[in-house]
Amino acid sequence: MANRYGEAALMAVRQGPSANSDPQARWDSAMERLYPTSPVARKKGSPRGAFLGLCEEGLVKGIPAGHYGAANRHKMYAVRAARFLIGSAERVSRSALWSAATESTDEKENGQMDVVLALWNNSLIEPKP
Repeated sequence: MANRYGEAALMAVRQGPSANSDPQARWDSAMERLYPTSPVARKKGSPRGAFLGLCEEGLVKGIPAGHYGAANRHKMYAVRAARFLIGSAERVSRSALWSAATESTDEKENGQMDVVLALWNNSLIEPKP
């Protein structure tokens, strides 16, 4: 089972065809269900940016590429991590994945890899065609 931010990503993808097709709305809906009494947790930008960034690039199964408002470093980290996983034949540790995504060790991971790993481990990240 993924942590809450990873779980939110899974819930957002798996909402089904009757759900709103907008990834932002899907993320917000999942966060509302997971954090009904914590607006601060629901608004956390790092995992949200990671999820929307993966969606923007067309890397999440069932969600078309598009502009979803994720032009930030969290998108960049998530996309780098996903592409690293796609190109890797081996399992990598969370810390190795973060290092590959940031190309440095100065910044602290803040939920972005939870999103990437939850989607990856559930076969919901796919390479761009």
